[in-house]
Amino acid sequence: MHPLLTELGVSEELQAYFDIDELRFDYGDEQEFFGPGFHLVPTTSDLWLAGNYPATELIITSSAMEALAYMALNAWRHPANTVLSFIAIGNLPHTRQLNWIRAYCQKRKITLVFGNDLLGRLADITVAAGIRNKALRLYWHNGKVQLTMNNTVFEADPEKLSLNSFEKAAGFRTCIRTRKPTRHNTFLEQLIHDKKQ
Repeated sequence: MHPLLTELGVSEELQAYFDIDELRFDYGDEQEFFGPGFHLVPTTSDLWLAGNYPATELIITSSAMEALAYMALNAWRHPANTVLSFIAIGNLPHTRQLNWIRAYCQKRKITLVFGNDLLGRLADITVAAGIRNKALRLYWHNGKVQLTMNNTVFEADPEKLSLNSFEKAAGFRTCIRTRKPTRHNTFLEQLIHDKKQ
């Protein structure tokens, strides 16, 4: 068990489930590091993997610590008999990652856990489209986000953009859900903030 995680309120059972003895997480050739006052997440084409394989539900996050924080705050959402696997993609979705996830995730329930900010919502859209094998391009134009898919351009207000709104505008359903914290940008920020209270 790691004392910093225990201090943050992460249960011994959850730490054992993720097999954590140090706060360094391997993404192939890159690593994520977490400690008091810092969190370094790599930009990589590799993945961090945890949990059970094969699994009935796949949870995709930007970092291993976000996966841990999500479960610390949301374990009640997943019944004890649910077989979960976790994938962290790092700072930026990469085509190689999305291709691997698409091959792996056949017939699995998928939950995306990215931030509440614009970058997190764009990650939701990019990852969901990539998993469903849809080529997507993102642009910033005159204060709006432009998304191009199948030679069709969609424009959205950055504050109102979400995976759901994009699916409605594009006329296709990914059948992928998202989870967002209610009071903070990320579940990790919420976990840290709640501990300070």
